[in-house]
Amino acid sequence: MLFSLKGVRVPHRKNTDNMAAVWMDVPKTVTLPMSMHIGKPAKPVVKVGDHVDVGTLIAEQDGFVSSPIYASVSGTVKKIDEVLLAGGGTAAAITIESDGAMTKDAAIQPPKIESKEDLIEALRLSGIVGLGGAGFPTYIKFNVDPSKIEELIINGAECEPYITSDSITMLERTDDIAAGIAAMEKHLGIKKVIFGIEKNKKEAIASMKKLEEKDDKLKVCVLDDLYPQGGEKVLIYHTTGKTVPAGKLPIDVGCIVCNSTTMAAIGQYIKTGMPLVNKCVTVDGSAVQSPQNVIVPIGTLLRDVFEFCGGFKEEPGKVIYGGPMMGISVPGLDVPVLKNTNALVALNEKEAAPAKTTACIRCGACANHCPFRLNPAAIAKAYNHEDWEALAKLRVDVCMECGCCSFICPAHRPLVQTNKLAKAAMREAAQKAKEVQ
Repeated sequence: MLFSLKGVRVPHRKNTDNMAAVWMDVPKTVTLPMSMHIGKPAKPVVKVGDHVDVGTLIAEQDGFVSSPIYASVSGTVKKIDEVLLAGGGTAAAITIESDGAMTKDAAIQPPKIESKEDLIEALRLSGIVGLGGAGFPTYIKFNVDPSKIEELIINGAECEPYITSDSITMLERTDDIAAGIAAMEKHLGIKKVIFGIEKNKKEAIASMKKLEEKDDKLKVCVLDDLYPQGGEKVLIYHTTGKTVPAGKLPIDVGCIVCNSTTMAAIGQYIKTGMPLVNKCVTVDGSAVQSPQNVIVPIGTLLRDVFEFCGGFKEEPGKVIYGGPMMGISVPGLDVPVLKNTNALVALNEKEAAPAKTTACIRCGACANHCPFRLNPAAIAKAYNHEDWEALAKLRVDVCMECGCCSFICPAHRPLVQTNKLAKAAMREAAQKAKEVQ
């Protein structure tokens, strides 16, 4: 599969660009779902009534693909029950009532890292997952044969509208990013680090260029400001020229991709031993009174975050985890900030209202702008006819769900949503076939 400079030009709307991150007031409660990562939910190790401090382990990793969870405030465990997640499912969650003191757990200390094994164990214990996307446990990503790693690619593209939390991290946490990269170079023997940043982020580029001057293994790669530049496979192609075959992983072509904020979290943990307990989140959108970048304890309810930002200047028609292209609408404001929440976007009723869908005019724009050269219109037709064989041939399984097709469609057809449904239907059909056998 070949890539090209395909994609779409989206309105950036970076209202919080270069706006220094501010610390949110300590919330009265935080709610920490056990499923804030890909894989098996974490297993609670505290009970109602227990006192916890910032950084206290409250849920342990349960299985290989899982991640531990730590208290983000000091206080008392008030309840452990099921909560509704944005995706429509439910998960167990631990609610902590804050005592307002934000007392640090006395047992926290920097990890001792002298080998690759020590580094991987530190990453496992840190609770860090991919902070710019799906939340894949970071320790697994780096737990590979070091001889296979040809490039470590740091993702600073941040191509979604509104979101600037990665950019401000690159400006304000340069030392943390440098510490994370240095650990990877030392203990994994990485010889080449590529920092991919879109050309419209001039301050972030300048900040990372300073790191480049101090590290001969690091190269800053300035990218075109084209969405979805931050897509993993797209980023690999545009920084290295390598193509990741369908069904393969980046490491299969010698690459590991790590989000810039994830790398900063790694560096901070290595220096301090404080696990992942807070997150810089961009709060923006046409309904928000005072857009800004906010550092919040993980588990803080969205209602409290928006209140800290002055509330709403008009009733939101939609609130999204993430950006408007790949973000997920939330069912209400009583859901929490998760580990991988990089933005909260609240749109007014006018912007949230879906455009009227009309018949496909066969213009081919969806296929012409797809980074993976798929044919979304044909996929929609096959899905509507329940033609699983055609869907397989059209390779709907490799769709990254970036939304370029829906964005560019003059008929406003829900193409990316149909792709998601088609992928789910394909998985269900495959499972049924397997059961029959």
